[in-house]
Amino acid sequence: MATNPLRPNHAIELTLLATLATLWASSYTFIKIGIDTIPPVTLIAARTLIAGGILVLIMRWRGILLPRDGASWRNFAVQACLNSVIPFTLIAWAEKSIDAGLAVILNSMTPVFTFLITWLWSRHEATSFRKFTGVILGLAGTCIIVGSQAFTHVGQELTAQLAVVLATICYAGAAIFGRNFKNLDPMAPAAGSLLSGAMILLPLSLVVDRPWTLAPSGASVMALFGLAVFSTAMAFVIYFRLIHTLGSVGTTAQAYLRAPIGIAIGAYFLGESLSEAAWIGLLFILAGVAAMTIPQGKRKTIIQAA
Repeated sequence: MATNPLRPNHAIELTLLATLATLWASSYTFIKIGIDTIPPVTLIAARTLIAGGILVLIMRWRGILLPRDGASWRNFAVQACLNSVIPFTLIAWAEKSIDAGLAVILNSMTPVFTFLITWLWSRHEATSFRKFTGVILGLAGTCIIVGSQAFTHVGQELTAQLAVVLATICYAGAAIFGRNFKNLDPMAPAAGSLLSGAMILLPLSLVVDRPWTLAPSGASVMALFGLAVFSTAMAFVIYFRLIHTLGSVGTTAQAYLRAPIGIAIGAYFLGESLSEAAWIGLLFILAGVAAMTIPQGKRKTIIQAA
């Protein structure tokens, strides 16, 4: 009896999706510890530089070369802005005033914004009423969380929450733009975009933070390396592979897993707890992401790549 060649691949891709969710969920706690003594711009500049350097060394060991043409590096720079420079920095700044658990909840809206950009602009993947329902649920959850702050007081915490939402929109754009690298080994756009991000952020760090004057704690330094090695270098390789195999909407489904994992990590290591509005918003967001990403019955055994 012939075996279905999709089954083992499907299992591998789902395992990688869960791994990516865990790696990115832990990044919020790493950031929270890191920014205690390292300013956001410097933390993210170091994160991208270390992670990009690690990937270049691995690529050399594997015999993979980075592209040298200008078009590829322009695309790397765009991807860097969408997937690291802007969202990483916004989230790091936001976590100076909001909990890591709340940041991961708001950031789990990535599939919703990916769907909206796909539906309204790129149209590179199929949309459906079921996915649209998921969008409505996800947006409702975000409004519950952010709106609770808007009605109580307008201050830095509300601004920080909106910054995370903006970062989430950037991630959605990055998931779609990442389709431009289909013909490259997944490590090439990962390394290229991270190095491009470092080149953008390092001069800014030198001017804004004067890093030579800082005295980071041991915990912050360890968090930085965990953030760079696991939540960035390793995660980006998995991310670009999944963009090839699951497509942009399918890859952002890791947000469905990332939210509860991130909340659990924040609660265990940072002693965080969520407000009632945050829990209600989380339920709406998870329901929305589930409606958008979990295949219906046996009609769709694997999410098709774009």
